[in-house]
Amino acid sequence: MLVSARGLTKTFGDFVAVDGIDVEVRRGEAFGFLGPNGAGKSSTMRMIGCVSPATGGELRIFGQDPAVDGPAIRARLGSCPQADMLDEELTVQENLWIYGRYFGLTKAQTRKRATELLDFAQLTDRRGDKVEPLSGGMKRRLTIARSLINNPELLLLDEPTTGLDPQARHILWDRLFRLKRQGVTLIITTHYMDEAEQLCDRLVVMDHGRIVAEGSPRDLITRYSTREVVELRFDSDDHADHIDAVTGVAAASRVELLPDRLLVYTDDGDATSADLHARGVIPLSTLVRRSTLEDVFLHLTGRTLVD
Repeated sequence: MLVSARGLTKTFGDFVAVDGIDVEVRRGEAFGFLGPNGAGKSSTMRMIGCVSPATGGELRIFGQDPAVDGPAIRARLGSCPQADMLDEELTVQENLWIYGRYFGLTKAQTRKRATELLDFAQLTDRRGDKVEPLSGGMKRRLTIARSLINNPELLLLDEPTTGLDPQARHILWDRLFRLKRQGVTLIITTHYMDEAEQLCDRLVVMDHGRIVAEGSPRDLITRYSTREVVELRFDSDDHADHIDAVTGVAAASRVELLPDRLLVYTDDGDATSADLHARGVIPLSTLVRRSTLEDVFLHLTGRTLVD
């Protein structure tokens, strides 16, 4: 295992950020930590990145102990934090040159590697531009390129697409998929369920510092949800008023109440919708969709991923 944790704990005074979790990450996979803000994802990443000591439990990266071998482990890691933290007064390529020197690369090695990474990040045409006026997507790609300057075996990505528009997110997903094909192991934290489904081979769902489920995205959806979900919106201030009318419809296994809609979990969304209509239940809008990881999280914790 590239990363192995047993009973891993992180506390800040009386606050328990990570509460005795067990995690194993295999070489060459994309592994995800999924959960809402405050679930313990970033605290776990900081311990794996050897920048925050564990309070308790056992953690091994590359078979080494971060408490003893931190510098040696960090030399083999790449880290992309939530905030870009780029030197905005420098040019795109200068950001890579300076970072390469931190890892002891020679000037020639740094410039060669920077050229390769600028091409990978689709930033070659902007190499001489200052960072400050770049778009959010470009800055994010530059941050990832910078984290790859030392040819890391393991890349840590903390909320890699937060704040990006859909087009920029898809470009970034493509870059990460290419990295995985090149053999780089990825560990990703996110609270975007579609991102986890797109990128992760396996993942854990975290809530309040604990792991509440683990598996592949498809396995988790199969285990904790239904094939489809019917979303119902009514012209009502309180959707709880409609639960009795919806409960027990054809093919439905359960109903979840959200502030703005009802979710009917079913293996046949069309049959459920038809039965609702036959019962005289006429919502303002009806949407039949496949189940997602957000439905899994709602089932496990009773709240949505972005709460």
